[in-house]
This record gives sequence, C-alpha cells and structure tokens, in this order.
Amino acid sequence: MTSILVFVEHVRGTPRRASLETLGAATATGLAPIALVTGPDAANTAAALSAAGAKKLVVVTGADKYSPDGTAADIAAAVTAHGAKAFLAAATSTGKDLLGRVAGLLDSAPLADCTAFSFAGGTFTLQRPILAGKAIATVQSKSAVLCATLRPNTFAVASGSGAAEVSTVATKGGKVVVIGVAAKGDAKLDVKEAPVVVSGGRGLREAAGFKIVEDLAAAFGNAAVGASRAVVDSGWRPHGEQVGQTGKTVAPQLYIAVGISGAIQHLAGMRTSKVIVAINKDAAAPIFKVADYGIVGDAFEILPALTAAVKAVKASN
Repeated sequence: MTSILVFVEHVRGTPRRASLETLGAATATGLAPIALVTGPDAANTAAALSAAGAKKLVVVTGADKYSPDGTAADIAAAVTAHGAKAFLAAATSTGKDLLGRVAGLLDSAPLADCTAFSFAGGTFTLQRPILAGKAIATVQSKSAVLCATLRPNTFAVASGSGAAEVSTVATKGGKVVVIGVAAKGDAKLDVKEAPVVVSGGRGLREAAGFKIVEDLAAAFGNAAVGASRAVVDSGWRPHGEQVGQTGKTVAPQLYIAVGISGAIQHLAGMRTSKVIVAINKDAAAPIFKVADYGIVGDAFEILPALTAAVKAVKASN
C-alpha cells in the first residue's frame, strides 16, 4: 500500500499539534501514514501518535542532540526504506528547514506551506497561497517522492485505534548539531499555533491600548495576541507577535483584527484564517473586504463588551 512518511516534532515526548495535524492530513488520504520521530523521549510519542492515526512509527535512536542535516538524512533514508511516495512535515521553522534538505536528497521539488492535500488516481494534489495570499495555486508534483510542508491550523487531527507498529533505526548523524535553545521566558501561546488570535493595530492608539486585546485573549483561554507591523515597528509589541508578510503567517480557527486597517502585507499573513472578525472605526478599511464579520465602531467600547460576553459563555459551559 502507498505510504506517506510524516516527520513529527515533539517536546519531551509530547507531539506538537502542528505535527498531529500533518499526520491527520496524511491519514485523511486513506494511505498508510508512517510517523518518524527523533531525539530524546522519541519513543514516548508512540501512544499519542497511534491515537492520531499513525500505523507505523519509526524511532530514530542515537540522536541525543538535534542535527538538521543528520535528521534530513535519516528522513530520506526512511522514505527509501519504506518505499514512501510522499514526505510531509508541518510548516514550522524546523519543518521548513528540513523540507529543502530532504527534497534535495530525494531529488524532489519542495512544495511549502500548503493548505490542501489530497490523493486520487495515484496522484497527490495540493493547494498553496501565492502572490502574498491573493491567489491559491493548485499544484501536483512529477517528482518520484512528493516533499511538502503543510500550514498549521489548517488540517484536522485524526483519531486512530490500536498501537502503531514501532521500529527503530540508528541515526546517520550530521555535521551540525544544536547545542542550545534560547527559549521564551513565558508560557504564552505562539500566534502560529493558537486556534484563536486577537491582533491589534495602530487604532489602539498606544502600547497601553493592548490591554483590551490581552483581556479578550485571556477570556478565550486558548488565544494568542498578535500585532500589525506598524505596532511592532513602534515598539509597542515584540516581533514574535507580528502577523504579516514580514512577520508570521497564521491560519487560526478565529482571527480578530482590532484597529487594523488591512494593508496587503498584513492580509498576506492572516487571510487564510477560518473566520475573520474585523473591528475598526473606518467603515472603508480594507480589512473588511476579507472579513467574515465586521464591526464598525470604537474598539475601546466594543472589546470590553465582547470580553464580558466571552466570559459569560465560558462560565455557562
């Protein structure tokens, strides 16, 4: 049976949601998904990956420290050993780095940041945004092995039963290893992984104005705070929160744009969100052209009321 090899990122044995979504996309094709994990505690992912649809699990041993070129070599070798017709990874910083490396080793054309993935008639078909998100390209690959990354928050996590067949293989090693990671000092959700993103722009007047955005995000409980480029350039918010062409591309279930006019650079980073809500005093703001719901009014009046409503719904559930 045709198989798809999926690289799964994990944190101390807990798979990242973006990787589970990628595994879900592979499972949805009806083909045989093979998950590959590496690094310390990799074997501890077996139960979670079995529950997410993995039929086989390849655990790379001996990779105590992450090596980008070594991991790419391990993935390429696993693709060949299992006769996989596709390699997938989440479009994270790690996945994007591995995509080019693995595609090079397999003599394949890399397809990045895809938002649709299917298999029919022996051919994989994908969709990916182009021209700063203003158009969607439908593409197919003539390479012997398809290599692609899938955008987080775009695909559903699958459910499975039973235990995945586990095999181990020794790492091939690499020339470069990561010896340390300067992790963020807080536990805030990253805008690329949060199912809800509340972003603010210059309409909030000053840095202190983001208090109402933070309050709404906190009311949801699973939301991240985002920001426009103008806000970040002004020093109101950190660059890690910037959404847009020069920041992060997000595709949450719900995106709330507060006081953001909707410059094309910002739209390029969020227009594939499932539901977009725009709140702006300017009824002619470009953001309303891509919004599913629009509220024309003062954010400082609307957001406190919206926050109270969200809290009330949470309390009743």
